[in-house]
Amino acid sequence: MKSLSVFQIILLSVFGALAISGMLIFALFVGAGARNSIGPITIWGTLEPNAFAVVLRQASENDGRLSQITYVQKDPATFETDLTEALASGTGPDLFLLRQDYAIRDKGKVVPVPYSFLSESKFKDTFVEAANPYLAPEGVLGIPLSVDPLILYWNRDILAATGFAKPPVYWEDVPDFAKKVTKKDDPGTIVRSAISFGEYANVDHAKDIITLLIQQAGGSITQLDSTGRLVPALSLRVAGSPSQAAESALRFYTEFADPSKVHYSWNRSLPGSRAEFSAGDLALYLGYGSEATSLVRGNPNLNFAGAAVPQSRVGTRATNAAHVYALAVSRTSRNPAGAMTIAALIADATVSRALTVALGIPSARRDVLSETLEGENVLFEGQALIARSWIDPDPEKTEGVFRGMIESVTTGSARLTEAIGRANQELAQAIGQ
Repeated sequence: MKSLSVFQIILLSVFGALAISGMLIFALFVGAGARNSIGPITIWGTLEPNAFAVVLRQASENDGRLSQITYVQKDPATFETDLTEALASGTGPDLFLLRQDYAIRDKGKVVPVPYSFLSESKFKDTFVEAANPYLAPEGVLGIPLSVDPLILYWNRDILAATGFAKPPVYWEDVPDFAKKVTKKDDPGTIVRSAISFGEYANVDHAKDIITLLIQQAGGSITQLDSTGRLVPALSLRVAGSPSQAAESALRFYTEFADPSKVHYSWNRSLPGSRAEFSAGDLALYLGYGSEATSLVRGNPNLNFAGAAVPQSRVGTRATNAAHVYALAVSRTSRNPAGAMTIAALIADATVSRALTVALGIPSARRDVLSETLEGENVLFEGQALIARSWIDPDPEKTEGVFRGMIESVTTGSARLTEAIGRANQELAQAIGQ
């Protein structure tokens, strides 16, 4: 488990000493009376339990309604199964952490927050754009807490040895970077890789990376049609361009696994990208902000830093990807009104700010992100602000869609347009069309 530093504990004590500010967006839930009448509330999640324990203990000193919260950490590998089984048996939590890409698939497990209490415009004004998948016709599926953005981790030693002071800022510069940094032995085996692009099975976060590239190229993965129905959008052409965003993104990604290209730098025989980076044999690794601590623990001698995810020189706006975590009210909660109140209190700026320090990942609130913080959080918060999400109908099914799309190209079994067309059809099936 992650232990809190002295610096974090001091900051949390300061935040805890502040009075909890009025929860304006949930005024009807968080009234002036009955400040200790909510009762016990259980939260399930996959994030660090010590962080929640410290923050909630400090916050409860100012508001007794937060004094009977129990946070239970669950194994990420079994979280969905455990939650489904618990809800089926009526023994589930009152609140659970819902990631934005699971919002649509798991909305049957949720009691939505009515728009009469939190309007769509207020939600968008309060929380980052990457949280928008929580907005559903029936209400708000989760009250956002934290954002875990993609970060470009880079190996200082590899870059210095190959003549680079900093990692590439633009994707257009990465092929030339890869050509100079990737190292092969006499038989042509890769012994040091510049970037882990091209394959799927041994690239951590491959789906998130390829969908980010598509969005940066101006494309979409899914979208709502004029009737509000979710439809696949991979095959849509970018306005004013004869080429497809998905096609240009897929070509760029897969060429790094093509031995005929001068910037060939990855193949399926290599270890997983995170393991390769941790071993010191990968120059650039796209991982989430929450991985920074575990990378240090995995190899204390690894000389690395974080940087902003590269952008396209022709892009119209900076775009990144992120995981957003929100508190969702369980449909089996025996106290749904109380659970909504607790979710609102934890999502308040003061508690959200403290969680940012404790968890080491940014708040989902725009006002907290706009504050000037010291250290590496400045990078994380900037990347959280530019993060965008797409509505994923079912993360497990779409994993298969994107794996099939990439591997059909890298194996030569399909051309780019064929692979994208098939993926678009499979997306329609995952949506339920």
